[in-house]
Amino acid sequence: MTPPLILASTSPFRRAILEKLGVPFDVASPETDETALARETPQPLVERLAIAKARAIADQRTEGLIIGSDQVAVNDHVILGKPGNHAAAVKQLQAASGKRITFYTGLCLINAATGHIQSEVVPFHVVFRRLTDSQIENYLQKEQPYNCAGSFKSEALGICLFEKLEGDDPNTLIGLPLIRLVRMLENEGLLII
Repeated sequence: MTPPLILASTSPFRRAILEKLGVPFDVASPETDETALARETPQPLVERLAIAKARAIADQRTEGLIIGSDQVAVNDHVILGKPGNHAAAVKQLQAASGKRITFYTGLCLINAATGHIQSEVVPFHVVFRRLTDSQIENYLQKEQPYNCAGSFKSEALGICLFEKLEGDDPNTLIGLPLIRLVRMLENEGLLII
């Protein structure tokens, strides 16, 4: 009998990505403090938070495969958060114009029954076109990506902002590296195909 699969996230984007695998899963909201520790760099930050999210749900269960994920975008060694408003989004996109931005996604799978933890950090790079202020304004008016790190939605109109994408799995950019997750699930005996 396959243990239940649980996504420790309230992100509709991660839920949509996981649905691609065609396996049943539940969603649980992890109560996790996402504040970075002093001098914590992006890769350790996202791995720690992915583990913390999965552990927050795994600690409440006796069985199940719990998926945790966290992501940050980095531009010139500065972590880009969610802009929250129009003015902050304009600044983020102006700063990204013509640059290569790196997204680090922490991925964790915890087997609640055994306590076994698998985790890793998966990078993905986005090269932005040189954007005019008019292009930035038009994009933001149409999509309003104020709750997205980096101020864009790559799965929608945000794709128009890019020169190219560099990475092993395009799902990583949206926040859930499926190629790596499938391997982790297989390690726990859950075969997708």
